[in-house]
Amino acid sequence: MPNNLVIYMVAHQPRRVRLPAQLIPRGTSPEKMDGLIFDEQMDRRYFDKVSKYSYRPATELFQSLVEKGMKISLGFSVSLLLQMRRFGPDVLAGFQKLVSHENVELVAVEPYHSFVFYLDIAAFAERMAWGKRQLEETFQKTITVTDTTEMFMSNDVYFQLQLSGFRGAVMDGRPWVMGWREPTHLYRYPNEEMRLFTRHYELSDDVGYRFSNRQWNGWPLMADTYATWVRQAMGEFVFLAWDFETFGEHHRADSGIFPFMHALHADFVKNKMRYLLPAEAITTFKDAHEMPLPEYGCTWAGDGGMDFFLGNEAQQGIFRLMHHIYNKAKLTKHPHLIDIAMWLLQSDNLHLIQWFSKAGAQAEVSAYFTPDEWWELGGLGILREQQRVYVNFLRAMDEYV
Repeated sequence: MPNNLVIYMVAHQPRRVRLPAQLIPRGTSPEKMDGLIFDEQMDRRYFDKVSKYSYRPATELFQSLVEKGMKISLGFSVSLLLQMRRFGPDVLAGFQKLVSHENVELVAVEPYHSFVFYLDIAAFAERMAWGKRQLEETFQKTITVTDTTEMFMSNDVYFQLQLSGFRGAVMDGRPWVMGWREPTHLYRYPNEEMRLFTRHYELSDDVGYRFSNRQWNGWPLMADTYATWVRQAMGEFVFLAWDFETFGEHHRADSGIFPFMHALHADFVKNKMRYLLPAEAITTFKDAHEMPLPEYGCTWAGDGGMDFFLGNEAQQGIFRLMHHIYNKAKLTKHPHLIDIAMWLLQSDNLHLIQWFSKAGAQAEVSAYFTPDEWWELGGLGILREQQRVYVNFLRAMDEYV
């Protein structure tokens, strides 16, 4: 029974594309293309909503908890950082205060929440270094442990992160990845040094996904029950990881999620559970276990593979267009066009159409994240217009090559 606990949360908001797609007239400067491709008003609307229900009250929640002894680690996409600076400086200030506490560790994240590692591993390394600097400058803390996008991990990504100097990285602890291993230990690739934190996906999802699901046989989840489940896990420590938006957005305040976390901390203290920051866990558990990594990659979405993002024809079509717009932007050598292409590599643009030709809980999650305004176009209309965003940008770059 482990008496050690590592908690990680990641906060992210995407830069949403504008639908219906807008034509980009010939002669449009790269700097003016943003307004035709991206929907800043929609970003503002969703940012305000999530800030009201999650970011503001949840930062207060965790500020209170870390002051009482809880330890947490936090990752932020640069996409969210930019929105906080533009739309909610007070939200950013709240996060800065929280991260400044000694019981909070800062974790790196792929800055735009993109899948650039599938297209260009060298660019991925550059982006991770840039994103790390952005977070360190914003929060004035040094980063040694990293996330990627959607907790993606694969053989090549592991080696690139290790070459980039990270001491540890996070990934999902799915049985098909772990094999006979438990997710309650620290791991490393055979004969290598960088440590791997494997998320206990069942215990994490009990809070992250199932907490407010009245059809779940574990509902209502009581703090003492959940704390017992955590203590009963086999191994050295339990690694719990959630979207930060779990608290107040995915599960609204009236679900009881905020008092649940206060009661959970009280139970952990009562039963002498020890919180560890990721860097502390690396120091504490020096003898990491060896574990191979999947060549095809794993994530914390869906069933843990890339099928959640590439499992239907619509997603595969957008993924091919991602390759084309990125390659074309690289041909132009224009920094702003390359930056737009990077934004269009966001995993969110694949996540949002997972529901196509699908049914069940995963499709419901995907549809939940699809902007409400888009549904006026109809399902096929969303797919058509999203593809046009990429095609229009691809053609607009003709005169810059």
